[in-house]
Amino acid sequence: MTSATIFCDAIRVSLKTGPDILDITSDLGRLIEESKIVNGSITASVVGSTGSLTTIEYEPGVVEDLKQAISRLAPPGDVYEHEEAWHDGNGHSHVQAAMMGPSIALPVRKGRLRLGTWQQVVLINHDNRARNRTVEVTIIGTQW
Repeated sequence: MTSATIFCDAIRVSLKTGPDILDITSDLGRLIEESKIVNGSITASVVGSTGSLTTIEYEPGVVEDLKQAISRLAPPGDVYEHEEAWHDGNGHSHVQAAMMGPSIALPVRKGRLRLGTWQQVVLINHDNRARNRTVEVTIIGTQW
């Protein structure tokens, strides 16, 4: 019987004013290599209420399309109760992030992140200011 291993680490990155989208696929791949886990799963969660994680094809057209869709989802400039209470101008950021979600879980197979050919993992800053973001990563599975 093979026992499971748990590996925990974090990715720290700086992002511009939102929506700013950054490909973190290689960072996750590096952590999988460090973990020596061959088969299992990886979960990642961005710390903070104005960030999210998802997968897309990370190419300029899709990135721009996603930015525009996010802005239509919860437009800056609309009236948000959060802004009425805190006057910080980022009510839309909280709503966008909540609708997209702070975490993602993906399979690890043969020591690699199992993604489609044109699929990358991206971190999104929705806030109305640049932010340093931490993504907490947990990898669970079997090692060689």
